[in-house]
Amino acid sequence: MSLDIESIRKDFPILEQQVYGKPYIYLDNAATSQTPLNVLKAMNDVYNGYNGNPHRGAHYMSNKTTAEYEKVRDKVKLFINAPTREEVIFTKGTTESINLVAYSFGEAFVNEGDEILVSEMEHHSNIVPWQLLCNRKKANLKVIPFDDKGRLKVEEIPALLSSRTRLLAVTMVSNAMGVVNPVEEIIDMAHSKNVPVLLDAAQAIHHMKVDVEKLGCDFMVFSGHKMYGPTGVGCLFGKKELLDKMPPFMGGGEMIEKVSFSGTTFNQLPYKFEAGTPNFTEVIGLGAAIDYLNGIGINNVIAWEHELLDYARKQLSGIKNIRFFGETEHQSGVISFLVGNIHPYDMGMFLDKMGIAVRTGHHCAEPVMDHFGIPGTVRASFAFYNIKEEIDKLTDAVKKVMSMF
Repeated sequence: MSLDIESIRKDFPILEQQVYGKPYIYLDNAATSQTPLNVLKAMNDVYNGYNGNPHRGAHYMSNKTTAEYEKVRDKVKLFINAPTREEVIFTKGTTESINLVAYSFGEAFVNEGDEILVSEMEHHSNIVPWQLLCNRKKANLKVIPFDDKGRLKVEEIPALLSSRTRLLAVTMVSNAMGVVNPVEEIIDMAHSKNVPVLLDAAQAIHHMKVDVEKLGCDFMVFSGHKMYGPTGVGCLFGKKELLDKMPPFMGGGEMIEKVSFSGTTFNQLPYKFEAGTPNFTEVIGLGAAIDYLNGIGINNVIAWEHELLDYARKQLSGIKNIRFFGETEHQSGVISFLVGNIHPYDMGMFLDKMGIAVRTGHHCAEPVMDHFGIPGTVRASFAFYNIKEEIDKLTDAVKKVMSMF
């Protein structure tokens, strides 16, 4: 099956608008993807038809919402090939999922003098929660470096792992460089020392098949809004044997079994980690996004996006004094670059006036920019609804900005 991009684009009416009198070209998909009509309809159906608080009521709308909400847990289970539905926990997104693990896993397993291992290319959301944990527990944060091509130095991992290492947290795909990390190899290294692994799949979940059973990861996190779903929703996958030993992240309704002033007992998985009224409308929207991706087929997505990425790199490579950041054998979704001495903010501002949306700055990955000694990059990021003509216009626009300088 080949993708009918013209039909696909009709599912995203926002792509048809004009900005500054020019057809809008959206190349900031790594920050947030656009949302297809079926997702908007699914969420609208909740508000118009069965807007009831799930898990709590005995009436029709509450029961209907509960059923639809829990259907999505089953969809996520199948989408990521989780062993059980109880290992799928709904959160507000990748950031909350990582913070949940950093707090709850940290409370259960991390003590003074212990170590957490992360990579130099992580998004801030996979750095700061571990720093907070280490500060709280008087533990130590250790860093896996990468080279000037963006390749993670996995050969240094065995020496960084020790008897005090309690967890390794690493991104599957760098949001700043598009580098695809060899996470199966990393997981094998960590597990050989009995170290659990958390995978940040925020930039991977919509670009490749993420199979947690095959990968063998202990935790995996992602956000809905980067995979054509709504904002304010995401997932944490965690192995049951670990989640059972971790204390709740937040207290409130739903996460309890019994409350009294003499003490409280907690609910079973996954509800132990889903305190309060959930983002049920957004969860149902996430389910519709999964349906949409399944309908297109992840293999078709992979093939077209790789074609787009190769085409973009070829076109942009012809620009004088362009410098790419992230030049490894395996790349996904992102081209990060600078041109001459043009500041990335200047490039981004001029491209915007030409109707082209890219991201500029440090991309919430300041250690990456520090590695290269730069203030930031221009990042063009692609989705399956992008087309080669948009890449041609990006290339021409970058050349035009160059001529201005």
